[in-house]
Amino acid sequence: MYCADRKKNHSPALRKGVAGALAALLLIVADQLTKRLAVSRLKDGSPFVLWDGVFELRYLENRGMAFGIFQNQRWIFVAMTVVVLAAVLLLYFRKIPPERRYFMLNLIAVLFFAGAVGNLIDRVRCGYVVDFFYFRLIDFPIFNMADIYVTVGAFLLILLSIFYYKEEDFDRILG
Repeated sequence: MYCADRKKNHSPALRKGVAGALAALLLIVADQLTKRLAVSRLKDGSPFVLWDGVFELRYLENRGMAFGIFQNQRWIFVAMTVVVLAAVLLLYFRKIPPERRYFMLNLIAVLFFAGAVGNLIDRVRCGYVVDFFYFRLIDFPIFNMADIYVTVGAFLLILLSIFYYKEEDFDRILG
């Protein structure tokens, strides 16, 4: 059998699964690499100012959740993350169709998965999450790439829920 013939046998669900796994892996690797760079270049040093008074790279070991809440509750975060990951995987592989219309929902699931795994790796390995992006202008809490993935995913989900997907789309997925 020639490769061109074999390609026709791949189901859309299989292609979606492989694409999602590769995308998640790339995002997780990017998150972990940027955190390693932050540790090697920023830890125990001065912040690296990219735009004076606006944006800088500043090392922080976050032992809490978003905005530093629930400090030192490591195993609660790990357990919550495992539950969230199970739900995301169920939605991605069993509920969200591999159709073009649902591409953005599949992408959002990949973003949520990669963000959760990126911070889970830190929590299990170190007991804290490495954060390093800081918007000084608005004194926004310090964050990392994994946080960006989850935030962008949530923002897209809200926008798409308002302007693109209809109730019947969600009924099809969740029903």
